[in-house]
Amino acid sequence: MIKLPATNPAGRIGSLFVNFGGPGASGIERLRARAGWAWLFSPQLRERFDLVSWDTRGVGRSTAVRCFDTQQEQQDYFNAIPYFPVGADEERSFYATAADLAQRCRRLNGDLLDHVSTANTARDLNLMRRSVGDAQLSYLGESYGTHVGATYANLFPDKVRAMVLDGTLDFAGNANGHGVDGDRLPIDTRQDVPRGIADTFDQFLARCTAAGTRCAFSAGDPRAKWAALTAAARQHPITVAGTTWTYAAIVGNVNDSLVRPEFWPDLASTLQAQYDARTGTAPARVAAATHPTREKYLDNRSEAFFAINCVDSDVPHDTSVYSRLAVTEEQRVPYFGPIGVFDYLPCAFWQGHDRDRYVGPWNRRTAAPILVTNNRYDPSTPLKGAQDATNELARAGLFVIDGAGHTGMYVHSTCGERVKREYLFSAVLPGGGTTCAWDADPFD
Repeated sequence: MIKLPATNPAGRIGSLFVNFGGPGASGIERLRARAGWAWLFSPQLRERFDLVSWDTRGVGRSTAVRCFDTQQEQQDYFNAIPYFPVGADEERSFYATAADLAQRCRRLNGDLLDHVSTANTARDLNLMRRSVGDAQLSYLGESYGTHVGATYANLFPDKVRAMVLDGTLDFAGNANGHGVDGDRLPIDTRQDVPRGIADTFDQFLARCTAAGTRCAFSAGDPRAKWAALTAAARQHPITVAGTTWTYAAIVGNVNDSLVRPEFWPDLASTLQAQYDARTGTAPARVAAATHPTREKYLDNRSEAFFAINCVDSDVPHDTSVYSRLAVTEEQRVPYFGPIGVFDYLPCAFWQGHDRDRYVGPWNRRTAAPILVTNNRYDPSTPLKGAQDATNELARAGLFVIDGAGHTGMYVHSTCGERVKREYLFSAVLPGGGTTCAWDADPFD
C-alpha cells in the first residue's frame, strides 16, 4: 500500500482509495507518477483526502503472478506476439502461444492462480479500509478499477461512502455476458470494444481533417489514405525509419494511441510516414515513427492482466469460435473487430479457477449513490458499457464528458474533475443534465 497524505489535515474527510485500472498495473507506481496530475487530482481534492493505492493480489509488490524466469524473457516473449493474427497460419501460431502461456503460468504459480479474482481484491480492499480507520469507503476506480468498485459495492453495500467509477465496464457483460454470451463471445466482443475504437478513430480523423496543417495526416482525404495504407500493409509490411510495420501492428498502434489524446499528433505523423512509405515514396530520411504506444511494462503487468481477467470472466474455449468471429467481426467493425476477438485469448486455455469470483447480483442497494462517468468516445470502455453499468447498479447516476480517449486519467477535463470532486466531498450526485467538455482539442 502507499499513501499520500491530505495537504490540509484540519479539513481532511478521510482516505480516497484509487485503483488505476489494468488489471496488472502497479497502483503504487501509478500513484507516485500521477498524483500531480491536476486534471485527475486537483489541489482542492488533495486538501481533503489522503490518496491511497495498492498493488492488488497477483501484482507487483504484492504476491505476484510471474510466468517467466527473468524480465527479459518476459519482454521477449510478449514482443514476439502479433497484436492479433491475420489468416489461418497466424491463427494457429497464436493459439499455440496462448496455450503455452497458460501452461507456463500454471506451472510457475500453482494455486496462486486460483485466488486472484476481483472479488478477493474487493475483500482485501475492505480490510484496507478498516486498516486506515475509515468507517466507509471513498473510492475512485479507473477502467478495470470500476469492476473492483462495483464488486466491492455489492459485497459491502453498507460500506460505500462515495464511489466514482470512471471509464466503466458493463459488469454483467464482463463477468459472464448476457444470456449465453460467455459461451459464444469473447469479453471485449460482448463489451463491443471494437465499436468504441472505431468511433474514437472517427473522431481522430474528423479532428485531424479540421485541424489542417496542425495534423500531419490531414492532407488529401485521411479516410481514403487510411484505407490505402491498410490495404497496402495487408499485402506486405511497411518499413519506416528502420521500423517494420505489419497490418496488425499499424491497426494496433492506432488503438493504443487513441487512448490518450496527447498521443494523437504523434499518431498522425506516424500514419503519414507509413502512408508515404507504402509505395516506396517516403523521403530518404523520415522522423522515427512512434512504435506502439503501450505504457512501459511494470513488473508482471502482462501476465497479471490475464491471471485476473481469466478467473473473473467466462469465455469460449473452442478455438473455432475465435476463427469464425475473426471473420464476422472484421465485417461488422472493419480493422478493429479482430482486436475484441483475440485480446483475451489465453483465457480460452487458462488453468486457474477462483471459486470465490463474483458474478452478481449487481443491484444491491448501497449506502450512498454511485457516480458513473465516461467519455463520449472511449476506445477501451465504450459509453454503452457505462450506460449498461448504470442500469445494473441499484443507486447510480451517469455523467458524460464530451471528449475522446480513455477515462479521466487521459482526457483532461477541469470541469469533469470538479464534478467528480464535488461528488466525492458530498456523496451527492450532480444534477441531471450536467455536462462537461475536455479542456482542449488534441491538435490545438
